[in-house]
Amino acid sequence: MAEDFMAAVVKRVEEQFAKSGVSESCAAFERKDSQIEMRDGVKLHTIYYFPREGGSGENKKYPVILTRTCYPGNDRIHRAYGEGLARRGYVYVYQYCRGREQSEGKWEPNINERNDGIDTMDYLVEQPWCEILGYWGHSYTSMTGWAFADAAEGKVAAMFLEDYGTDRFVSAYEKGCFRHDILTAWSMENAEKPVNADYRESCRYLPQIEVDEALWGQRVPSYREYITSPSPDAELWQTGWWKQLREIPSKTKVPIYLLSGWYDHHHGSSMKTWERLNAETKQHSWLEIGAWNHFFQICLEGKEVLHPQNEEIPKMLEWFELTLKQKEIPTQRIRAYEIGSDRWIDSVSDGLGEEETAGSMTLYLDEKTLREDAPEREKTRNYTFDPATPVESIGGEALLHTMPQIGSHLQPEPDYREDVLSFVSEPLEETFTLNGKASVRLFVESDCEDTAFTAKIMEVTPEGKAYNIRSSIATLEQGKTEAGAYEPGSVAEVQITMWNIVYTIPKGSRIRVDISSSDFPQYHVHSNQKGLWSEKTENKIAHQTIHMGRKAASCVILPLMKKQ
Repeated sequence: MAEDFMAAVVKRVEEQFAKSGVSESCAAFERKDSQIEMRDGVKLHTIYYFPREGGSGENKKYPVILTRTCYPGNDRIHRAYGEGLARRGYVYVYQYCRGREQSEGKWEPNINERNDGIDTMDYLVEQPWCEILGYWGHSYTSMTGWAFADAAEGKVAAMFLEDYGTDRFVSAYEKGCFRHDILTAWSMENAEKPVNADYRESCRYLPQIEVDEALWGQRVPSYREYITSPSPDAELWQTGWWKQLREIPSKTKVPIYLLSGWYDHHHGSSMKTWERLNAETKQHSWLEIGAWNHFFQICLEGKEVLHPQNEEIPKMLEWFELTLKQKEIPTQRIRAYEIGSDRWIDSVSDGLGEEETAGSMTLYLDEKTLREDAPEREKTRNYTFDPATPVESIGGEALLHTMPQIGSHLQPEPDYREDVLSFVSEPLEETFTLNGKASVRLFVESDCEDTAFTAKIMEVTPEGKAYNIRSSIATLEQGKTEAGAYEPGSVAEVQITMWNIVYTIPKGSRIRVDISSSDFPQYHVHSNQKGLWSEKTENKIAHQTIHMGRKAASCVILPLMKKQ
């Protein structure tokens, strides 16, 4: 992180503590550190911030908040957390994962977090100054909490877990397409040795399976596993750690505050995690979804946002004041920010809360328009997809490294490229709210055995400005609604499903859908060939056809919220 950015983050942390509504109860704090020994003898560097109330803070019992991190560059942020919490009567403990900072052992992402988390938890609850224990994490430090959540009953009272989901496959792939901007970028930034290679060049390197040794100067086994496992049925996801992590929510009995953002790249996985919490735990847990990205930045271009509530520290303090200090068992709470209406609601669809959907609206593709009924005669639109010149990601939900494009952003004019087909509706006659998972059903034809199709749903204001709402992708191989290999030249039905959203589109605006075959670097660029994408050494050009009308009625399906 750049020094100026880090200073801004620390300042924001300090401001959030000051505005949290939880006053300081201690005038000073004390910082200590130690090496905690794990079950295999490896010692992990652990830092403590104690409240200081005249003498050592260890002479009294306190509520303790733990986090486990792999990011040495964020130490200044943890210092700010420690000071803010210690002054409010908590002991804050942060520990570096093995192989990071001054912790012993070899750095292997994800591999050791469960046992190390359990060992650290067991150590802390035995300390004379630990009255009650909670866990706080964001992103990878959230994963290190989930890693032992099912083993925390009776030892951890509550967990505050932000912007991470336990279904790693959902964060890695969408119907056969790899999320470069998440896992390629993260793997480069967190490899065992520093990587100086160009990110976009790394994403486009062929064959991708060799990029680590060819450009990064080292073999990265975890990345190789990711890029060779494009199916949810792959061994990587169905055995070992990722299977265990996916199943942990169903076994967890600790109250969870799960915080997510509509444009956080982990959002889809976070929702799967909430769905899988067992019923009893869910009744004592909180779910909140805001209009922010992975870093709690509001990313709604062209929207007035007066009630963002995007400050994490007041939320964290509210949770731990209730669960650690007052020692209360929470009752379920679900809140979500409704984009476009600038309000918070307590009803979110897709099984997340009380269902308030009113069916759906179907709009059919017809030449360059969207209409409420399917065209009577079949029509087609064609384009050529050349992987050498992919469509750039402009706005999106599965972005992390490409910061300027995360979120809902102003879009180019309709049909702004020859390989982008736009379809626009008439002005809406009434205001409606999307609440759930939108999808696009396409009837497609290609001259290649496998290829990709993308869809982006947008709101077009009366002034003609378009802003993305949701987007997604599918390959012919994994997006087809019927099993079996695709035969070039035939018509196949492809389903492109988006992540859920709550988004109000006002009367007078229009709906626009863009169809193409690439969205880079949000997803890998398809080579237009069958087989494992990461082993392809060259690309083919694909000639694509979108069919509309009659039995090939391509359409967009929008889930609607009941009128209030």
